[in-house]
Amino acid sequence: MAKLNAEARKVLPANKFGEPGQRKYPMPDKAHAADAKGRATQQVKRGNLSEAAADRIRAKANKILGQ
Repeated sequence: MAKLNAEARKVLPANKFGEPGQRKYPMPDKAHAADAKGRATQQVKRGNLSEAAADRIRAKANKILGQ
């Protein structure tokens, strides 16, 4: 996966995030999209993310991944 440092993350437009309002789950490329899917599932299991929010993140990631 390509490195995404703080500076690069700051300049990403909000529409490149799984949760644009909070700028969480960045998805500038396919590798980050795949990772966002996994992290969303992980956070649901930990009780830190709702299933509905995770579904939105997964749907956006699937579009980027071409699924």
